[in-house]
Amino acid sequence: MEPTARGTQHVHPDGRVELGEVESLKDSRFYNEELAPVPVEKRTWTTYNYFALWMGMAHNIPSYALAASLIALGMDWLQALMTITIGNLIVLAPMLLNSHAGTKYGIPFPVFARAFFGMRGANLAALLRAFIACGWFGIQTWVGGEAVYIIVGRLAGSGWKDSTVVLGQHWTLWLSFGLFWLFQMLIIWRGMEAVRRFENWTAPLVSVGFLILLGYVLVKAGGLGPILSEPGKLGWGPDFWKVFAPSLMAMIAFWSTLSLNMPDFTRFGGSQGKQVRGQILGLPTTMTFIAIVAILTTSGGSVLYGEQIWDPAKLADRFDSPIVVVVALIALVLATVSANLAANVVSPSYDFSNAFPKKITFAVGGLITGIIGIVIQPWRLYSDPNIYIFAWLGFYGGLLGAVAGVLVAGYWVVKRTRLDLRDLYTERGVYWFKGGWNWRALVATLVGAVLSVGGAYGGPFPADGLIPFLKPLYDYNWVVGLAGAFIVYLLLALPEHKRTAYTEEEASERPGPSRIDPATVDG
Repeated sequence: MEPTARGTQHVHPDGRVELGEVESLKDSRFYNEELAPVPVEKRTWTTYNYFALWMGMAHNIPSYALAASLIALGMDWLQALMTITIGNLIVLAPMLLNSHAGTKYGIPFPVFARAFFGMRGANLAALLRAFIACGWFGIQTWVGGEAVYIIVGRLAGSGWKDSTVVLGQHWTLWLSFGLFWLFQMLIIWRGMEAVRRFENWTAPLVSVGFLILLGYVLVKAGGLGPILSEPGKLGWGPDFWKVFAPSLMAMIAFWSTLSLNMPDFTRFGGSQGKQVRGQILGLPTTMTFIAIVAILTTSGGSVLYGEQIWDPAKLADRFDSPIVVVVALIALVLATVSANLAANVVSPSYDFSNAFPKKITFAVGGLITGIIGIVIQPWRLYSDPNIYIFAWLGFYGGLLGAVAGVLVAGYWVVKRTRLDLRDLYTERGVYWFKGGWNWRALVATLVGAVLSVGGAYGGPFPADGLIPFLKPLYDYNWVVGLAGAFIVYLLLALPEHKRTAYTEEEASERPGPSRIDPATVDG
């Protein structure tokens, strides 16, 4: 690429965009090295990198528990598999739509959000995503620590497992939780490249633990026959369909976090084709695999032990063979570390850094994530499948669906995928709006959020719903949030955009360091 004038952005033949120079941005309070656009020569992730990323993120204990919990709620194996597969295919659509901006401009999610929420308003979307990730980090760390506790208990004997109870849990379980937390913090402190390397070498191994669990249950239960014949409690009548809708929303909500912040990873993509293929090959296949394993293993556990044990660590603890338990859970621990780093630490690290770019680095953001993940008391969120699915997943799924609606509407319909890359880091640029906030995005997000979760019921919420007349919408929370925010944002933003949009000729004459190539402008 030829040297370019200060302030220009270049479109490569494959559509990826980069700035000619970034030195002039380094004094901006909205810029730091972690948030800076990735140069094209450093966008090197391949299809395999994204497939491995998804394998690492999907093959973990909470993913297993998500599928297993449907069996615990009364579904049979076919109903559970159908629910999970449909949910994954639905959430893949906004995920790929938002991923495009990361690969095209080399920017992470919080910088992408600046184009629609404003330079300051983006912190609302980013921190909402970040705090949910902190909750997930805590849940993943808790179940990983629980697996460590069981492994050591099988090796060390009853003294470890029957230790003194402190604050409702054995002190050795608290210790396992703390050590597991510290191990992850050490990896994230080494930066994003350490996360990528860890994902690559663990990806082929993470399936081993679940296959060991399934194989053991199949042998003990006498094959697939008794497992597949295990009836569900709901049938195919009204009882099933009443559970199906909120369960489907929970399946979508499980990855609705990544549907927002996949630009954090696709910013390193070698091309749009590589990241799209990697994700299409990665998400549906890996989640379907883990769902099949979880459903069969949980159903088999019901045959063997007379109850649905949806937590794989607790199910493994029932096995007679210490070798099977230890080997399986070691693989599950590695899987959980891999998923937690990618899905629940990378995003909030960027998000917290976006809030205070000059003070919070990627590593410090990861440390903040880890601390909040403890404060949120994840052992409570994970204790009951009804709370796990209907309260935790359902509520935040509706909130994030509203944010996703604004991003998809803004990027694909209003902006037509054209952004001013330099102004995403510049104060008083085109994304400053009013005082750094775009009120249209805020109103659209609020409307989508109220429609989707205003009627929240069950678990910690009132039986009649927070807002009773909205209660029927809560069963479809993510879809309602996304559709509501999408429509409202278009109604508010399109007229203003058509009125103020620059023509190519006007854009080429814009003065100052924010001037860009006319071919890439959109006001």
